[in-house]
Amino acid sequence: MRSSKIILEACVETLEGAVRAEQNGADRIELCGDLSIGGVTPSEALTLACMQELKIPIMAMVRPRGGDFVYSEVEFQQMKKSVEMFKKMGVAGVVFGILDKKNEVNLDQTRELAELANPLLVTFHKAIDETPDPALSIKKLTQVAGIQRVLTSGGKKTALEGAEVLRKMKKIANGKITILAAGNITKTNLPQVQAVVRTSEYHGKRIVF
Repeated sequence: MRSSKIILEACVETLEGAVRAEQNGADRIELCGDLSIGGVTPSEALTLACMQELKIPIMAMVRPRGGDFVYSEVEFQQMKKSVEMFKKMGVAGVVFGILDKKNEVNLDQTRELAELANPLLVTFHKAIDETPDPALSIKKLTQVAGIQRVLTSGGKKTALEGAEVLRKMKKIANGKITILAAGNITKTNLPQVQAVVRTSEYHGKRIVF
């Protein structure tokens, strides 16, 4: 029996997947559209359907398109509208990540979205793994009010490969931000990942399946 302190977040793109995740023991879901391109903002209809069916918290992705995480002003305004929509709907929180042209965390836009999202929970997603130094990026994000967790594989393809960096990120975060480990984490390898990563929250498409 896993510790009650360990939180499992299932990444889903359909109502059926969300319901199955809850039935299989997920503590929370990250709701996305089109996971084939890494996940984008889910539709209002899908989000409402999930809210009606689920008892566990829903974190809604805010990402206007696939590809990189450097957004135009038009795309940023679109993200703000999505945050406002999810806030009115009453989801538990939102998930986003924004970088600048140097692939560093765009602190100004991140801060603006986090403030707009308040009092919703905020996760800064795997865009952090595209930065030159994810550990340094965590340090920067601790200065942004309103961010509760960061979804990351430590800049590597998998959480196991990034375990050392993930532990370093957790140390730097020093309790200000929760490290939500991701990267090919499944129901099968979770105990192995947990043993080496040693964080309290884990994320994956197959984490409870």
